[in-house]
Amino acid sequence: MKMKIYTKTGDEGTTSLYGGTRVSKTSPRIEAYGTVDELNSNIGLLITFVKSLDDIEVLERVQRTLFALCSNLATDATQTEIPSAFQIRQDEIEYLEEKIDMITAAIPPQTSFVLPGGTRGCAQAHICRTVCRRAERRILTLRETVEVEPEILIFLNRLSDYLFILARKLNFVEGVREKIWNKTCR
Repeated sequence: MKMKIYTKTGDEGTTSLYGGTRVSKTSPRIEAYGTVDELNSNIGLLITFVKSLDDIEVLERVQRTLFALCSNLATDATQTEIPSAFQIRQDEIEYLEEKIDMITAAIPPQTSFVLPGGTRGCAQAHICRTVCRRAERRILTLRETVEVEPEILIFLNRLSDYLFILARKLNFVEGVREKIWNKTCR
């Protein structure tokens, strides 16, 4: 049996959460997990610019974690228990911290503010970083009305740091100088 891609159930501006609760497509919950989905799509584009198989492996693991994170946010915990597969584990946070430390040790220290740009990969990593920060803000807004597992925000905070350091690495490995912000050179 083939599954149809369209259901027509959202034609009036509502959508179903995991568990069946219907909400407006403009709700803070939908805005939060929709922004995480946007981040995941942008990471998919970033992968096309990355040459290192190790970096691709990290980014693909991040994508799987973000999919679980979206599913977590799409679950109304007051109506449906959040499945363990949707929960962000501490080891995912520690994994990102380990990767941040590895990259930091392998590239020159940062001595100035860095402007986004350089290689296409670096520029896309910065786009991912800014979408990640927006997702974090959307989830903080959601948290004003519903409980959000703290690991979600910690993971996104670490992910934005990882994307920043990855952007620096992508320029470094391509031999492209970082664009530095200098307050006297505006």
